[in-house]
Amino acid sequence: MIPRTLFSSEHEMFRETARRFVEREIAPHYYQWEQDARVPREVWLKAGEAGLLLCDVPEEYGGMGGDFRHSVIVMEELGRAGATGVFFSLHSDIVAPYILKYGSEQLKRAWLNRMATGEAIGAIAMTEPSAGSDLQAIRTTAVREGDEYVISGQKVFISNGQTADLVIVACKTDPKQGAKGMSLIVVETDRPGFRRGRQLKKIGMHSQDTSELFFDQVRVPVSNILATEGQGFALLMNELAQERLTQAVKAIAACEAALAWTIDYVTQRHAFGKPIAAFQNTQFKIAEMKARIVAQRVLVDRCIELHLERKFDSVDAAMAKMTTTELQCEVVDECLQLHGGYGYMTEFPIARAYADARYTKIAGGSIEVMKTIIARSLFAR
Repeated sequence: MIPRTLFSSEHEMFRETARRFVEREIAPHYYQWEQDARVPREVWLKAGEAGLLLCDVPEEYGGMGGDFRHSVIVMEELGRAGATGVFFSLHSDIVAPYILKYGSEQLKRAWLNRMATGEAIGAIAMTEPSAGSDLQAIRTTAVREGDEYVISGQKVFISNGQTADLVIVACKTDPKQGAKGMSLIVVETDRPGFRRGRQLKKIGMHSQDTSELFFDQVRVPVSNILATEGQGFALLMNELAQERLTQAVKAIAACEAALAWTIDYVTQRHAFGKPIAAFQNTQFKIAEMKARIVAQRVLVDRCIELHLERKFDSVDAAMAKMTTTELQCEVVDECLQLHGGYGYMTEFPIARAYADARYTKIAGGSIEVMKTIIARSLFAR
């Protein structure tokens, strides 16, 4: 077995904490949360108390002062339990970094500590009904009036949308300037004019609250802008590499979990007088999946190292995101097949993993967008 050299002994101690938390507070209840279509807010508070939120945010802002590897551990332990609908990573590793890196001191003080404790939940709103991967096509506007921005528009497919206390909204502050006219503005969800739409019904990830959001002349102070006006698109491009890396981390964790469940199942389940694991087809399928997962695990670990060294770029992220999420969909399909009829039953985690996996090839930029990014790097003149 190729050893993982990414984590220190301190990281492994943190993993034990994360694993115990997931086994105690999440795994026993997760199937019910899938039925309820919601992860309770109390779990966020417990996760904050256990130090599992905003792991790499400095202590002065309420975080644990760790590094991205601590965040990776939380993602891996959730993946190991099949709890892919618990979106701590969106909150901690996508929303919080925007505020930490580009927010004013006032915004940092107002939100990061509360996000670290789980008291406040974060979301980011980019996608619109007519603008998905093409972010330059968004129509939501933010018009400056004195010391305020007035925001109007609609967003869709927003994760944590029903529970969020703050939303980072991608909007046009100067519609005539294309990408250079886009800004990112923090909107508190208790402001007049903000409205949550319906919670969207999805193929999988049923416990994850994905929603429509509406902004009807929502007024926020100018100080809520991230960086400066017109820099929104550049900020999104800067941070998408980490977002896509988190998807790769979760994809490999999901693959490893699916394979472990399947090995356990085929070892215990009998057909024609012997365990399913005794059939050559089963052994070959599992051996092939194991080899491919290990290869992708080595890639992802190296990507994490590059990210920690600030050498991880958008092309690396596209390759990691594309190959790992494609593998995830293939692995869960093969594993479900080895479960037979039981694999199609939602009380079995492999069935839920199968439904959850399809999302990964779309979110954070579709597979086709990843291929475009890679191709451009090869044929640029």
